[in-house]
Amino acid sequence: MSPLELNLILLGPPGAGKGTQAERLREDFPLAYVATGDMLREARNQGTELGLKAQEFMDRGDLVPDEVVIGIALERIQADDARDGFLLDGFPRTVPQADALDAAMADLGRRITAVLLVDVADEEIVRRISGRRVSKAGRTYHVDYDPPKHAGRCDVDGTQLVQREDDKPDVVLARLRKYHEATSPLIDYYERQGLLRRFDGSRSPVEVHDHIRATLATLRLEDEL
Repeated sequence: MSPLELNLILLGPPGAGKGTQAERLREDFPLAYVATGDMLREARNQGTELGLKAQEFMDRGDLVPDEVVIGIALERIQADDARDGFLLDGFPRTVPQADALDAAMADLGRRITAVLLVDVADEEIVRRISGRRVSKAGRTYHVDYDPPKHAGRCDVDGTQLVQREDDKPDVVLARLRKYHEATSPLIDYYERQGLLRRFDGSRSPVEVHDHIRATLATLRLEDEL
């Protein structure tokens, strides 16, 4: 692998701030951002064989099977924009997917550089997500971190702010349970490989970003030795 190549996997619970960190990493480095949902839609829109297979499952409301997701992901990381590095978000989701990715990377003479886990306690995630309030026009506030000037009313148009169903505490907790069930084996998998790097997602986005950048700089220096 070239010393300049960064092949990264981003892990973290919903509400951990992964999207913010992904955006900043893409500004810092020439990385192809590969998010599972976008990847599946792109394959479908291009009409690839695997994309059409994925569409059949999505149309039925079924989960896209591992072998199809893996095939699409492996095609994606070989695209021109991903040859100098990529950032995977939402893949792999399972240990078999991780095994398939490792095998494919070895065949390509490449490897995963690091797995970045933005870790936040469940209590903080529930506070972050359940505190969100949205106006009819889609403007977002937070009861603690970004409250409106007048409680329950949008600052711009005065309409009532509501809590989305997906943001209610019981729904958030259910999503977190699914996340832990799916991700815990992956965390163990990459920890055993020495690839996992943990970052405290309860800190400010700037602090998390600075920590990630410093970690990647260290990994690059070690790789050049």
